Amino acid sequence: MYFNTSLLHGKNTAQYADGATLVPVSQSNAFCCQSMEDLERVFSHKKPGFAYSRIGNPTVAAFEQRISELEGGIGAVATSSGMAAVSHTLLSLLVPGDEIIAAGCLYGGTIGLFDDLERLGIHTHFVSRLDEESIRAAVSSRTRCVFGEVIANPALSVLDIRAAARAAHTAGLPLIVDNTTATPFLCRPLSLGADIVIHSASKYIVGSGDAISGVVVDGGSFSWDRAHLPALAGFEKFGKLAFLMRLRTDIHENLGGCLSPMNAFLGTLGLETLGLRMERICENAARLAEALKGAGIPVNYPALDESPCRDLCREQFRGLGGGILTFRTGSAESARKVINRLRYACIASNIGDIRTLVLLPSTTIFLKNTDRQKADAGVFEDTVRVSVGIENAEDLIEDFLTALEACQE
Repeated sequence: MYFNTSLLHGKNTAQYADGATLVPVSQSNAFCCQSMEDLERVFSHKKPGFAYSRIGNPTVAAFEQRISELEGGIGAVATSSGMAAVSHTLLSLLVPGDEIIAAGCLYGGTIGLFDDLERLGIHTHFVSRLDEESIRAAVSSRTRCVFGEVIANPALSVLDIRAAARAAHTAGLPLIVDNTTATPFLCRPLSLGADIVIHSASKYIVGSGDAISGVVVDGGSFSWDRAHLPALAGFEKFGKLAFLMRLRTDIHENLGGCLSPMNAFLGTLGLETLGLRMERICENAARLAEALKGAGIPVNYPALDESPCRDLCREQFRGLGGGILTFRTGSAESARKVINRLRYACIASNIGDIRTLVLLPSTTIFLKNTDRQKADAGVFEDTVRVSVGIENAEDLIEDFLTALEACQE
């Protein structure tokens, strides 16, 4: 099946009770078993079933299965947010004294999480570019994983997934990638060598900005070795499921960052139109980027001919560049004036909405980051980030060019 067909007719879409075409919302805290023995077997994971919604829920499980199928994984765990997905993943793999290799051009919230992990004794080696040479140079005896974003937010650099996976696997390390900004529509990282894929499903998967959620997908190809990952001690018996079992039955249960059934329902609903929305969003973003470039505005968009990421976009994303672009205006004051003059773009901190959203990253989502961290992420005082929506491209182009021209005057 092609992408849009698989969203509606994949193997996990036709198993709902009573012939329902949408997943039912199981808005229940607890689930009744036929006997105490049955409940004991569910709690000890010796029998499939549900006991308590923090641990597992039918609506959430349906969402997990749909995402896992879409990404080509062996299983998924849904969380209360994208940041919960990142933190639960790393805490499942790391113990004090362990180290991470990560790209410096990450989302500001993820960098903040790595700062928190530092206080727990988990150190991050940031590299300017997550390529084979940098990964090899940064590996130490304490390194446990490699982490990057498929399309960095908002630096918009593109990760060479095959090269990063090659370097990570040579060192016996799993490659973890955040695929939020690319989505499975542009790229399925597991098929290119990544081992774990993370999504802030609050963004493009939900699509309408009406639910917070996250998800972690295991590709099932990495051999989880206790010698390389002491955090998995006791879970080696599960083989390729060792990470998922540690995540689901230990960290996820104990930290309590579970996804609500209603948000899982909204995520499943949004998922069904992901392809259609991304087609329009990518087209709009490309046209807006070209229009800004033609007007002499310094614009960053991965699929532009002059972008250093253009070839990777062609190789990994079928030539598409995603739904985010940034441009610079010369000063923070002029950037604010441009933003405030826009008629159609909402001034908001989300991405992946059906509406076009715009903000100044330096004073919002990167407010707590250092100047060096901001520069590594491509964030300067006059950087404007645009998450392009599904409006008519002609209206967006006219709106941005008019606002820029008025401020220049």
